[in-house]
Amino acid sequence: MSGVEKEDRESASPSADSHDVGSGNGFTAQSSSAESIASVYTATEEPFRLEDLTLEKATDLGYPTEQTFEQSFRSSSSSEDLEKGIIAPVLVQQQLGAHDYEKSDASPGIRKDLDTAASYKISHPPDRLPTLPHKRSRRILRGLRYNLLAVYQRLFSVVFIGNMTAFIIGVVYHRHSYPFGPPLGNLATAVAANVMGAILIRQEYVINSLYNIFCWTPLWMPLRFRRVVSKLYHFGGVHSGCAVSATAWFVLYSALVTKRYADGDFDEPAVIAITYSLLALLLALCVFAIPKLRIASHNTFEAVHRFGGWAAVALFWVDILLVLHAESTKAGTASFGALVVQAPAFWFLLVVTFFIVLPWIRLRKVEAFPEVLSKHAVRIHFQHSYKNIGNVIGLRITHNPMKEWHAFATIPDADGSSFSLIVSDNGDWTKKQIMEPAHSYWIRGIPVTGVLRMATVFRRILLVTTGSGIGPCLSFLTSHPMPCRLLWSTPNPVQTYGEDVMRAVAKADPNAMIINTRATGRPDVVALAYHLYLETKAESVFVISNPYLTSKLVYGLESRGIPAYGPIWDS
Repeated sequence: MSGVEKEDRESASPSADSHDVGSGNGFTAQSSSAESIASVYTATEEPFRLEDLTLEKATDLGYPTEQTFEQSFRSSSSSEDLEKGIIAPVLVQQQLGAHDYEKSDASPGIRKDLDTAASYKISHPPDRLPTLPHKRSRRILRGLRYNLLAVYQRLFSVVFIGNMTAFIIGVVYHRHSYPFGPPLGNLATAVAANVMGAILIRQEYVINSLYNIFCWTPLWMPLRFRRVVSKLYHFGGVHSGCAVSATAWFVLYSALVTKRYADGDFDEPAVIAITYSLLALLLALCVFAIPKLRIASHNTFEAVHRFGGWAAVALFWVDILLVLHAESTKAGTASFGALVVQAPAFWFLLVVTFFIVLPWIRLRKVEAFPEVLSKHAVRIHFQHSYKNIGNVIGLRITHNPMKEWHAFATIPDADGSSFSLIVSDNGDWTKKQIMEPAHSYWIRGIPVTGVLRMATVFRRILLVTTGSGIGPCLSFLTSHPMPCRLLWSTPNPVQTYGEDVMRAVAKADPNAMIINTRATGRPDVVALAYHLYLETKAESVFVISNPYLTSKLVYGLESRGIPAYGPIWDS
């Protein structure tokens, strides 16, 4: 079941992620005290509203605070006073207006001022959230728009339909030709052109260039236009559209090669063998790229894509050269060399080969400095690998270059001389990095820009993340040019990610809402994101989380007319 379908079902009943935050915050026993203050306040002022009751007003009404407790602490150390001294300030701030409270390691009765730049806040979800507006359109129409016809699928459709239009026109136009069908050279050109498109759109230099160009979109442009531009990260639809189109063209190419061989037009058995081997590889690449198969066995998908892709390009080279050689033996045709340089497919394959080899030229093993944050996360520091790596940049690392690669967002250090990655326990490979920290990794190619880069085309954004998604967010928050509010929901953030990460978050966004789900339970992230979206007057919401929650949040917001963006895991 897709994230869209799950979100629709959950909207009809209480959210699976929703919890009664009031019953799990550890302060329920004190609610009667808050109510007593409310009653006194109501008797003396305007009708009581929680947001109007400040800590100062609560103090005037005689509610215990840290200052009054300090005095009582010196003369009495009863459990009642101790409870009031520790719980009361937090209770007043949380239940009577300020939903954030600052962490302090000060002992009871002893004041300790914390450095503002080094302090952070653990937040409590608001007790009352605005009611979510109804989703737009009917359920079936929403499913079509945000699932079957999402931007990725639209890009795929544009590429594929364009190719199939040319395919049909070519077959119809040459239906009376002899030999039947379009010339083999034209079909080879169509295949090679689509293969080149599929390779280039996944190439790091091309991706970075596209992000740089699209991020030039000025802020004075209409918001609707900027929202559309920010869907750039769906470019994988072009990749899959070109790949499937190349396979379709090659099916026709194989059929015509077979017919001409059967008609005795040329006598090259090797061409038939290589053509069908290549066709089998292309079909295998398409089958293993089907989302369900890709997700179920991602390592197999990577192996088939890598080694099958290389083998396909190699066989295509041989196939094209053999066909051109067979053509050159016919009377009245140009020499083999002339046919090669005149064939567009030759030059397209040359470009494809260059960009396949290019990242591997930059393959190298670099030194790493692991910092184990907890049994759930490790921060890996790198030095002198990339100078001034920049922000919102991803890097792939591995211990075995021929087996699997894992992408992580980089967090540049302040001086730009080094950077780090945060790896969270999310599988066998990541768990091993935490339990058995390595001191070197293989990297290849260049760092590639991520989806958060498109946030720069908005004046104000809301950033929602969970767990180790704080890594990409920190990369962005260290240099974001626009106002940005962070919502981070994770279990035990301090224990899992450490003081340094917490302080870095606080420095980047002093008003960040950090929710410890171990203490409060999982919040209704859709409702909470909607609340912060309204509160901050953001133009868009960016989500960095696991695939399910990202899909749920993006759909839950977009279906209500709120622009939302998040990774789509299409590779």
